[in-house]
Amino acid sequence: MTNAVLPRGTEIVNVAAALATMAESQPQTLAIVQPFGRMRDGRIPYRHYTYRELDAECDALARGLERIGIARGMRTVLMVKPSLEFYALTFALFKVGAVIVLIDPGMGTKNLGVCLAEAEPEAFIGIPKAQLARLLFGWGRGSVRIGVTVGRRLGWGGWTLEQVRRLGGDENRSVLADTKTDETAAILFTSGSTGVAKGVVYTHGIFAAQVESLRQIYGIEPGEIDLPTFPLFGLFGPALGMTSIVPQMDATRPAHVDPRKILDAVRFFGVTNLFGSPALIQRVGRYAAAQGIRLPTLRRVISAGAPVPWQAIQRFAALLPEGVELHTPYGATESLPVSSIGSDEILNETRKQTAEGRGICVGSPVEGMTVKILRITDEPIPVWHDDLELPLGEIGEIAVRGPVVTASYWHRAESTALAKIADPLHEGFYHRMGDVGYLDASGRLWFCGRKSQRVVTPKGTHFTIPCEGVFNAHPSVYRTALVGVVRNGVVEPVLCVEREKEIASPNEEELRQELLALGARHPHTREIKTILYHPSFPVDIRHNAKIFREKLAVWATERLT
Repeated sequence: MTNAVLPRGTEIVNVAAALATMAESQPQTLAIVQPFGRMRDGRIPYRHYTYRELDAECDALARGLERIGIARGMRTVLMVKPSLEFYALTFALFKVGAVIVLIDPGMGTKNLGVCLAEAEPEAFIGIPKAQLARLLFGWGRGSVRIGVTVGRRLGWGGWTLEQVRRLGGDENRSVLADTKTDETAAILFTSGSTGVAKGVVYTHGIFAAQVESLRQIYGIEPGEIDLPTFPLFGLFGPALGMTSIVPQMDATRPAHVDPRKILDAVRFFGVTNLFGSPALIQRVGRYAAAQGIRLPTLRRVISAGAPVPWQAIQRFAALLPEGVELHTPYGATESLPVSSIGSDEILNETRKQTAEGRGICVGSPVEGMTVKILRITDEPIPVWHDDLELPLGEIGEIAVRGPVVTASYWHRAESTALAKIADPLHEGFYHRMGDVGYLDASGRLWFCGRKSQRVVTPKGTHFTIPCEGVFNAHPSVYRTALVGVVRNGVVEPVLCVEREKEIASPNEEELRQELLALGARHPHTREIKTILYHPSFPVDIRHNAKIFREKLAVWATERLT
């Protein structure tokens, strides 16, 4: 692990500068490609921007945005589906120096309203559906004074994207605000899957550090073809010089993606880099394996957002050329990437330990990141001191320090105080991930679940991932979730099971006995005596992969009482 010195904030950095650099070095390379369906002869029609066209479009939009009053530092909501317009507007706003506010639309109107009230945006750029919802639900009422509609503007006021483009299209002036390393570039709201959604403050320096980290870890080169099935990850493509293919899918429902459209895009465009949530990797991998499809153009596959079952990794890795791996980086909206591991190491070594209840190995910390394991507490820790740290092999809360670690939440001082630990010695701070895990003798990080989801019984503490790993090894199990249920005033560990639907399996009672026998082999799972079957676990809206164990705990309590 390498100690990192955080940016001092005085250097001029604008994440959009990388776009201008690429427009100069590879002007005719396709930057963004947006496919539309498939023709009868197998061809896929599409719209596109070259790097020169994208940079010019961003400059025109940036000039237009400035003329309608969107200025440096102005918080601006962007609610536009992945498209040419989404990329152009994102980098135009970066060029202006505005602060982009991004919120998952799938979190529901009530939660969206709470997030927007906290962000207090002054401008709102969105498709007609988003603008209509803003008016109906009062989003940003009292703060929004500039509106831009991407598409047809109906009865509301403001500007259209075409009007903005025309306003900025009468000159060739380049736009690039001289933003500083510590100047806010965006407020990215967490999905709220493990608590209230919080606005994570991203600076230009953090975005730039993430781009460089991804380049170094995975050896990404300009000219590659990227298929980013998660919109936020797609923002890195233009900065890295890749051609980004806009996937034909609902970005809020990766678990329900049409695998044929993903595979068609990979093969038709010669995709070299694929990013997908674990749910998407599961779905696409199952279909491709059943159809005997191989993916020879891919150089790497990256999956993050939740633990990826080793069975899904094994299935997808079999589709790839020899020497190409599926990588599973670990991190969070507040800090990404922290560590990374490849499918070879998982399949040849660590999956066996996962099945024995050791947790999930998420690899070695990446260059520049320092990882510590702290004694578990739910209280704030104002200042770092060495006696907080646990020895190797002992499970505690994961805390990280480095150049990609965000410093605060927007307008949530209490949440910031709970999550950050000042580190005066290194002129920085640690971020508490809210996850538990441990470091092994090789310095690799092992993930053991969310701190808030640990189950504490009179006999001890049960961590979700080590317990679930034992039962997930059964071939008839798709996934499990450990929850705590209070019965007769005592917390009892209960295992919720979602069965594997793709294969024939024993009846419920036979499977129950087999799972109890599995649990009896390990000291940390012997106390688990109650097993409940659930048809389909509730999961997060962003990746469709993080299990809502809190909701399952309520369901289990109702079932048992």
